[in-house]
Amino acid sequence: MTTPTITLNNGIEMPALGLGVFLAPAEQTADAVGTAVRHGYRLIDTAAAYLNERAVGEGIRGSGVPRNEIFVTTKLWPGQYGHDEALRGFEASLSRLGLDYLDLYLLHWPVPTDFARTVQAYQAMETLRADGRIRAIGVCNFLPHHLQRLQDETGLVPALNQIELNPFYTQSETRTANAERGIVTQAWAPIGGTYLRNRNAVTNGADTPLQHPLITELAGKYGKTPAQVVLRWHLDHGFSAIPKSVHAQRIVENFDVFDFALTAEEIAQIDALDTGVRAGGNPETFTADSYPTDIDAQ
Repeated sequence: MTTPTITLNNGIEMPALGLGVFLAPAEQTADAVGTAVRHGYRLIDTAAAYLNERAVGEGIRGSGVPRNEIFVTTKLWPGQYGHDEALRGFEASLSRLGLDYLDLYLLHWPVPTDFARTVQAYQAMETLRADGRIRAIGVCNFLPHHLQRLQDETGLVPALNQIELNPFYTQSETRTANAERGIVTQAWAPIGGTYLRNRNAVTNGADTPLQHPLITELAGKYGKTPAQVVLRWHLDHGFSAIPKSVHAQRIVENFDVFDFALTAEEIAQIDALDTGVRAGGNPETFTADSYPTDIDAQ
């Protein structure tokens, strides 16, 4: 089927639902990407820091689907921030992917302790976009004040902000800031991480949103899996989502979400599951040392 699309603020059409490959082992990534593309996915999201860009490129080439029909996203790591460093980081990612251009290039994290280099990297990305090397540029994990500071210092508004977002962590303030600026909200870890430390009355003792009674009840009502219900919640909100899996059955199941919709009441009930607690890194303190990785060694 044709994937519904979202229009970015520069007019580019992006598939609303895609495959993420964070923590996907490189030796399993090509098959996962190939499976996804053959079953209808047209958005693939990776990053230099995931150490699997080569495998993503291999999976795309092996899928039999023309490159111009696939929307490819990758991300610049904070250790590559700065103007010239960003240009080199881009060329390295493009080479590993085996592509001539990117559809979307993102700053992976804000680095508040060295925001000048964050700004320089974004300006380099804008040069690449203006030169036709990238179709759209954006950010990940930016909080509202990071977005405002970037706009103030560059005069640029990102096309997309990819953030940790799922029913247990809904980030309403960041979503509002995105919407006010015409920035698309895209969810990483869209079906939720592990919340063992965060069980409370809201989570009803569930480790993840997929185990919450509300989600399982809705899954039964619609004849869907809990993951499909959560992904539908994202789509009904107008978000983009990039669930990760290397298992063929789950990849196919995650894409089977376009034949039903949640009611406004059900969406609000899921919204109310928010705990206000993130599972991933903190954008206020993140640096390249927060997640040590040797990008150049891949």
